[in-house]
Amino acid sequence: MTTCAVQRPVELRNGAWEQPLPLPLPGEPPRLWLVRTDGFGADASRLAGAVLDGRERERAAAFRQAEDRDLYVGAHVGLRLLLGAYLGTQPADVPLERLPCPLCPEPHGRPAVRGNPLHFSLSHSGGICLLAFAATPVGVDTERVPDPAVADEIGALLHPREAAELQECDAADRPSAFARAWARKEAYLKGLGTGLGRPLSLDYLGTGADGIAQPPGWTVGDVAVPDGHAAAVAVQD
Repeated sequence: MTTCAVQRPVELRNGAWEQPLPLPLPGEPPRLWLVRTDGFGADASRLAGAVLDGRERERAAAFRQAEDRDLYVGAHVGLRLLLGAYLGTQPADVPLERLPCPLCPEPHGRPAVRGNPLHFSLSHSGGICLLAFAATPVGVDTERVPDPAVADEIGALLHPREAAELQECDAADRPSAFARAWARKEAYLKGLGTGLGRPLSLDYLGTGADGIAQPPGWTVGDVAVPDGHAAAVAVQD
């Protein structure tokens, strides 16, 4: 197990994207950004028409719940604004694509900028979005702490050591430990590009707050997010 300092994202606020941002270099930690619907929603709504592409606007319009739509818009407007600032281009002109899946020939692997000059990952849940940018493949995940029944049911599907650790937790602490383990797991799988197509039981990352088991060739760390959530980032070494 490796003890890793909890990484703290920068909250995206009005104007943060108006100056060029330096590209992350190989070996540097990922650049992490936090988007809050309640703090960025007005800017996102104002900019969405000019920033999002047609597919993104159609997907936003398809959400039935306003809070889901606002979270999607905030996340994807924030992503494009920051990509534009890192790459020195207009946010609407950033060419996004899906890479091939490592498990099949279909193009539903990691989202990417065409040509891969900058790697990124996005995750949103419960009114917040986490964004990561790096010089190498990266994955990020944020999860709301679930109720105990969900933690017990899905926790049993994790790596056998992780499932055993959860069962050893006090009942009151188990949902937070599960959310921590799940965020680490999904961040790593998103970085690989497989997502949940790779079995949850295959990789051991751990559930404890005092250390993370590091997969070969990757560095996984916890990320500080608002109470009631857990988050993690995984970057290829």
